[in-house]
Parts: sequence; structure tokens; C-alpha cells
Amino acid sequence: MSSGPAPIDPQASGAPETSGAGARPGDDAAAPLLRPAVFPTVALADHALLDSGHGEKLERLGPHVLRRPDPQAMWSPALPPSEWDARADLVFVRESDRGGRWETRAGADVPDSWTIDCGDARLLVRPTPFKHVGLFPEQATNWAWTADRVRELADATGERPRLLNLFAYTGAATVLASRAGAFVTHVDSSKPAMRWARENAELTGLPGDAVRWIQDDAPTFVGREVRRGKRYHGVLLDPPPYGRGPDGEKWQFEEQIVELVSRVGALLEDGPAFVVLSCYAVGTSPLAFANMLEELGPGEVEAGELALPHEGSSRLLPAGLCGRWNRTD
Repeated sequence: MSSGPAPIDPQASGAPETSGAGARPGDDAAAPLLRPAVFPTVALADHALLDSGHGEKLERLGPHVLRRPDPQAMWSPALPPSEWDARADLVFVRESDRGGRWETRAGADVPDSWTIDCGDARLLVRPTPFKHVGLFPEQATNWAWTADRVRELADATGERPRLLNLFAYTGAATVLASRAGAFVTHVDSSKPAMRWARENAELTGLPGDAVRWIQDDAPTFVGREVRRGKRYHGVLLDPPPYGRGPDGEKWQFEEQIVELVSRVGALLEDGPAFVVLSCYAVGTSPLAFANMLEELGPGEVEAGELALPHEGSSRLLPAGLCGRWNRTD
């Protein structure tokens, strides 16, 4: 399976072509249809995107079906409203721009939280007033890619690879990288997210010393590690568009990401190393991600979109941007 983003090849047999809007006036033949580069998706047995549209998505997480907002779903649903109503066990009702509440369908028995299996990890799903559930299934492609890099690094170096996970949230990437053989430093500024991540580690059965847990502002921590001369074989960054650190530190993606990526470069080992950068809901492009990562030095750079496939359909739901940098020697 290819790990890089895969745009549709317009020269390939059977590739769709435009017949009007894609052709320039005066062209004798229709121009080929160009599609965005999208990283290959990785299926999770306990997750399925059932439908999306009109600013919402309908998805299964383990035994329960959730209906919640998704501003990227700017099209019409494939399923009729009656089926959405019948299948959704939990429905998110927005009350303000800061959050809302979950309503349970009549007759549905849904606990406050439950667990699902994600590859080698067992993770806690807990619907929150901010519509999130503690898991971003579109990241499964990065979890798998990171696990491959960790195993390769272990074979190449003969040691346990050191991985830094910044803006680490509830720790799915941390847990799965640890299971692949990495020693992970997990950094997040939120105390509730840190507790949740520790729960996921315990549910997965990680030893108590498998992860170094750090509650801190990510840029502040990176600066401290640079001054200490610390080195890592890999760094994961999945920052929010904006946020606050534990001491009120302000984070703004567009204003601070370039400096942060540069500082991350100073933390990388001289030999084989990798970086994964992803983010949701930012006003930039995969080209910007690629250009930033190229400044880390020689290495393979891939950039594109993350997406979720619909069950039984070729339609993809956009789920953020991603770039990967990988140096093999």
C-alpha cells in the first residue's frame, strides 16, 4: 500500500475527464479532470462514515451511531432524512458557537463513554459538549505510517526510537506509536486531555513507564528541549488553528507554525528521522505544508489532504491537511 497522497492520474485508463467546465474555451478536446492529492485511507473496524451532507456527518463508532456537525460536508446527503433519524443513536445539538449538547434517540441505550479497538490500541470514546469524541479516525493513515517508520528506525539504529508527540490530545498516536516500539514523549496543555490519554494507555495495556507525560505549552516545551540539547527520531504535530497553553500562552497556527517547525528541526537526530504535520480547519494549503517541511533539509516530502471514505461510496469527506518529511540516512 502506498503511504503518500494519491491524486487521480488523468492519463490512467478509465480516469474521468471533464466535458465542459474543465476545458478552456476554444479547446478541441476536453481537459483531464484534476483531483486533489489525498493520503490513502486506513480502515478501522470500529468506525464507519455512513453518510454526510448539509453540514453534518453520520458515523458509527463501535456499536453506536452519532450525528454531528461537519462544516466540510457542503453537499446533499445520500441517505434520506428518515434514515438519518432512524440510525442516529446520539445527535449533537448546537447551542452556541462554543458548544452544545447530545440528545439520545428514543429507545437507544448509549453510555457516557465506551471503548473501541483501533489496530493495536483500545481507545475511549466520550462525546463532549464541543462535538468531539476523543478520536479522529482520519489520522489512522498517519498512525500506520508512523508505526512503519518506528519499526524501520528500530531496525536501522538498534535502539528504541524516541518520538515527540506535540498537541497530543487524547493520545491515540502516542499509544499506537508506543505499541510499535517507540518511547513517546506526549505533550499537551490540557489537563482533561492528559487524563484521557493516560486512560487510553491503560486500556491498551501499556506499561507505566512506556510514555513520558508532559502537560505544557507545546512551543514552550520545544524551546526548552532545544536548549537542553535533546534529540528525537520523530516528531508528530497536530496543532489546532488556535488555542491557549496552561499559563495562558496564545497559539495561532498561521502566526507560529513556521517557527515551531524550524525549532522541531533542531530536535531531530542527525541520521534517519521523520516529521508529520497535520491540522484541521486552517486557511492554508498542502503546498504550504510541503514548503515548510522542505526547509528541514534533505528528505522525502509528501503533502496532501486527509479524508474519510463513505461506506459503500467513492465520496470522500475532507478532514484536514497533512505533510510528511522523512529522511532515511
